Amino acid sequence: MGAELSVRRAERDDFDPLVAALREAAPDEAVTEWMMRGYPVGEFLDVYLPELVERGLGTDEIWIAGAADEIWAVSVWQAVTSADRLHDDAATARERAGQAPDIRPLQRSAQATELLAREHPRRFPHRYLEMIATVPRYRGQGAGAAILGDRTRALAAAGMPAYLEASTERSSRLYARQGFVRIGHTLTLPEDGPTLIPMWFEA
Repeated sequence: MGAELSVRRAERDDFDPLVAALREAAPDEAVTEWMMRGYPVGEFLDVYLPELVERGLGTDEIWIAGAADEIWAVSVWQAVTSADRLHDDAATARERAGQAPDIRPLQRSAQATELLAREHPRRFPHRYLEMIATVPRYRGQGAGAAILGDRTRALAAAGMPAYLEASTERSSRLYARQGFVRIGHTLTLPEDGPTLIPMWFEA
């Protein structure tokens, strides 16, 4: 009998395992795949993922699901209290893209960040599920749903709403089962990028 699946908030000691798990889980996620298209994936992820994890552990929250010491799925949740966070993230992405105009993933990241900041709901405060990804060998075993169930129960208890953009119709159905509903209009990323589905959780 295998170890029981559990959900917990990641800590500083999880830094290296988190980067390793995301290194496996992120490349075929719809938005990441679009950002990386035509560019050596490894080169970009080796810089991007440690930065994502560092910010998640420091400024935001990272919640993981797994069994024993294994990380099966990783999620990053932002506490959004005003539009300032959205504008700051977009400005940072623009600045990085301007410093390296030949690195296409940075240009696409800036385009996406600006679009999502512009269309992000202006109801504050709320939690924003920036990303959730499952290590391929653990997909279909309920890790992502476990994180969502744990977090939505906690958010409901705290009276805190949440927002996300589903990157596929399939993932939107998973979010809907956890209480998220579609809002507004879909958001299509440029250069044949995926169409994102804004969804809201009302606590």
